[in-house]
Amino acid sequence: MTDAAIPRFTGDALPYAGGDPYADHRTADFPFTHLVDLADRRLGAGVIAANDEFFAERENLLKPGPAVFDPEHFGHKGKIMDGWETRRRRGVSAAEPHPTADDHDWALVRLGAPGVIRGIVLDTAHFRGNYPQAVSVEAVSLPGSPSPEELLAPDVKWTVLVPRTAVGGHAANGFAVDAEQRFTHLRINQHPDGGIARLRVYGEVAPDPAWLAALGTFDLAALENGGQVEDASDRFYSPATNTIQPGRSRKMDDGWETRRRRDQGNDWIRYRLAARSEIRAVEIDTAYLKGNSAGWASLSVRDGEDGDWSEILPRTRLQPDTNHRFVLAGPVRATHVRIDIFPDGGISRLRLYGSLTEDGADALAARHRELGG
Repeated sequence: MTDAAIPRFTGDALPYAGGDPYADHRTADFPFTHLVDLADRRLGAGVIAANDEFFAERENLLKPGPAVFDPEHFGHKGKIMDGWETRRRRGVSAAEPHPTADDHDWALVRLGAPGVIRGIVLDTAHFRGNYPQAVSVEAVSLPGSPSPEELLAPDVKWTVLVPRTAVGGHAANGFAVDAEQRFTHLRINQHPDGGIARLRVYGEVAPDPAWLAALGTFDLAALENGGQVEDASDRFYSPATNTIQPGRSRKMDDGWETRRRRDQGNDWIRYRLAARSEIRAVEIDTAYLKGNSAGWASLSVRDGEDGDWSEILPRTRLQPDTNHRFVLAGPVRATHVRIDIFPDGGISRLRLYGSLTEDGADALAARHRELGG
């Protein structure tokens, strides 16, 4: 994938003229948005500091869902925007009224899960004439929970993921990233000032092997532990990745729901575990899926990329809005898991409890070192 394949948007959008504010929003199908959003609040991401948030709070960057525009919403500072917006920069004097080429605003973002970043979207939705002229993005990997002061220390070495690049107003500005490293924090820069509605950081979770080793038994499929969805039969109503998000589902669209089948087939999701593992217990949750939960489910595993699938949980009746727990007769070794639901419907979460095998732990540790962890 080359960066040239990513659409570019520049310049102002037209002033809002009424009706659907997204009717003229400029966007594209970026090739990395099927990956997990490492800056998802559900994973624990946060905007921990910004040099300026005069018009709109930095935390808006990570809000779920698209930015909302209310043309009547004004406050004592002016128009209230659903994004991060800084004041207009000025020069040093009447003789030099413009900001310098180096003047810019910044925000520090803690990723919810450390990982390898494959793509970034900085969406300036509804910022039609008040978006930044250009943006840039830097990244760093630091252990623990560093403070903003520690992140901004002069000895911290940041890696440029997105060089200073012109962007467009009221547009989803996407950037492919080619850096095979593990990162924990981002610095988002807007040159010289302006507003960004949403930040999305797509990639692959790269967990800390020492942390997983200390846990011993953990959820082998969870996004935060390095599990991932490889494929699914249907993503019509909601993404299959929801099934391995942290916590229990809190509403119907926080799970996975398929369209209604009119054939004799069934729906399924295939997962890759954090590494080769031994599974000992399973949870299948249908929380908030009441008239549309899956009727039955079965679970199969595969050990290796080309191994045969073997069933470890036979087709079992599921109840609506219920967490179902199963203790396996013995540990089951696997690298991949597939859940089949019959005939359609949905589940909210799948939990697979167990521990890494010795070779699985070794492989995860080797990958961690490759990524600079």
